[in-house]
Amino acid sequence: MKKLRVGVIFGGRSSEHEVSVASAASIFRHLDPARYEAIPIRIEKSGRWLLGGTAPQAISAAAVIEGQRNDALQAVEPSAAVTAPGLDVIFPVLHGPYGEDGTVQGLLELANVPYVGAGVLGSAAGMDKGVMKTLFAACGLPIVAHLVILRRDWDQDPRTIAARVASSLGFPVFVKPANLGSSVGISKACGQEEFDRAMALALQFDRKIVIEAAVPDAREIECAVLGNDEPRASVPGEVVPSREFYDYEAKYLDDTSELIIPAPLTGPQTAEIQRLAVEAFRAVEGAGMARVDFLLARATDEIFVNEVNTIPGFTTISMYPKLWEASGLPYPALLDRLIALALERHAEKQQLRTSIT
Repeated sequence: MKKLRVGVIFGGRSSEHEVSVASAASIFRHLDPARYEAIPIRIEKSGRWLLGGTAPQAISAAAVIEGQRNDALQAVEPSAAVTAPGLDVIFPVLHGPYGEDGTVQGLLELANVPYVGAGVLGSAAGMDKGVMKTLFAACGLPIVAHLVILRRDWDQDPRTIAARVASSLGFPVFVKPANLGSSVGISKACGQEEFDRAMALALQFDRKIVIEAAVPDAREIECAVLGNDEPRASVPGEVVPSREFYDYEAKYLDDTSELIIPAPLTGPQTAEIQRLAVEAFRAVEGAGMARVDFLLARATDEIFVNEVNTIPGFTTISMYPKLWEASGLPYPALLDRLIALALERHAEKQQLRTSIT
């Protein structure tokens, strides 16, 4: 059987560059070498694209990921990387802006290359927490009360905005950059001074900020979704963070956070979270994969859809592959399925007419 040549794009210009690198390293290790030839496509923090040589299997994944053996890589234009001769499918493993937000997906659409994951619309909607919540609300999904604030508005009148937050949401609140993942730039604010510091931090990463009312004593539940037009949900898992909430340090730097899979939920709770996960996936027009995050109020058992992540982490300790493994789909088989879904979706799009003559 002819091996599929899989171009794995990783790195990127966002603050989540290191997370992307770790995810890609895991994918390189788990792609079946009997079925696939993995071609590294690395985007440096500067934005320079590097394409793997003709025999990337001879280069250790660690050397490629760490940016060593640059002699085996060649600097190329992005369009040349994604249309490299012989590539059968692209696997974007980019987290955050300039990769997960529809920008790279648009390049792949222009190149007419099959690729894993959501398209331009789904990626963009899944990246922007403000737009995402608007879509969730339009679909009747339960979400927490929130406000969306632009940098200009904050710069012009921070006191009015702070008063509006206090009156309409109340403290504590979570302050988040709208277009970032991995909990980068997120703070919990319990009062005015903390809120000012939280806004200053978030505005370092985005011009658009989402402020959410905190769910009291919330449990953090995550559910993985897989599929195109007929998506299905994994068993849910629960994150018990080592810190007050599951921030960047708790996710990637501190190994004392606990992942409980499956989550200790009742049968009806599990079924509802799985239903909502699929509905949230459809609300943003997801494809291929997504991880949907929930907040579950301990006192009332209310379930809130928090966000969709269209390119979830793929490290060996990341929730997405662990949830599917617990659902009976091991990591290598998950990669097989994602690549098959990418090819399936691309083949369907090739049936569309591009001319009226």
